[in-house]
Amino acid sequence: MAPEALAQVLQPLQQMFDPADYPDLLVGLGVPDDAAVYRLDDERALIVTTDFFTPVVDDPRAYGAIAAANALSDVYATGGRPLLALNLVAMPTDLPPGILDEILLGAAEKVREAGAVIAGGHSIQDKEPKFGLAVVGLGDPERLLTKSGAKAGDRLVLTKPLGTGCITTAAKQDKADAGDLAEAIRWMSHLNRAACQAACGVGARAATDVTGYGLLGHASEMAEASDVTLQIDCARVPWMQGVERYAAQNIFPGGSRRNQQAYQDGIRFADPITPQQQLLLFDAQTSGGLLIAVPANQHESFAAEMQRREESWWEIGSVGEREDVDVVVRA
Repeated sequence: MAPEALAQVLQPLQQMFDPADYPDLLVGLGVPDDAAVYRLDDERALIVTTDFFTPVVDDPRAYGAIAAANALSDVYATGGRPLLALNLVAMPTDLPPGILDEILLGAAEKVREAGAVIAGGHSIQDKEPKFGLAVVGLGDPERLLTKSGAKAGDRLVLTKPLGTGCITTAAKQDKADAGDLAEAIRWMSHLNRAACQAACGVGARAATDVTGYGLLGHASEMAEASDVTLQIDCARVPWMQGVERYAAQNIFPGGSRRNQQAYQDGIRFADPITPQQQLLLFDAQTSGGLLIAVPANQHESFAAEMQRREESWWEIGSVGEREDVDVVVRA
């Protein structure tokens, strides 16, 4: 759903469930975040999330792996460890059963890689295939990563390149290079586990995963929740191969333009940044990386932790004091 439509739908529920009545609900409907968090005791918090979507690639096994990595990512974006997952399946009756087998296997392999277990699920009939997972994880209530934890002076890092929206849309139009699509699938299937561990290990307190609302949409939510302004250097943002070529052909998913409409009033762009570059920064992502606010005095430690884990990351900006916009995009 578009951000403004979702906010309107959730408003009655926010009024019904006053956070003051649920002191152990650490993250709920009050502020947009990546997962719900409920404190069990002083050392443990339950992290619960769910996500599902229609196929983004033709390969059913890859689709299952991407959907699983995407759902698991919400637990990592909150600083937790996945424990179990439930399959959410909606499939047409005329779909060959072997396809669903491959989707479930792809997801199961990714869940096992995360150290969690598939513990069940639910299925319904539907005209269009949809698949995802509900995931339960565990975290430390005193060491959570949330959108509201960014502080002025923090460094902004991103742990996956952008462009899955453009590339998967190009693939649906039979315009994607096979190598570009293969790279996008590799990134979408990649777990955010190591990035989560590195961030928590150096004392970071703010993160979000970059998914459907694009880099600038999720950055805007972090800025508003933290009462800061994020400063992003456009030239330092990493892109998957082929993305700019598809953007030049105006190949974008519909969600990218909806993101632009929803969030553009809170963004200030430097003059040299072209309309095409602006839309790329709003590109709707699937199973993207973590956007992490790393304390400046822990920046080198974070770099060392990521290097030790042989993980990629890019510093793309910083966190500043609150201005009149959520995000400033510099050339």
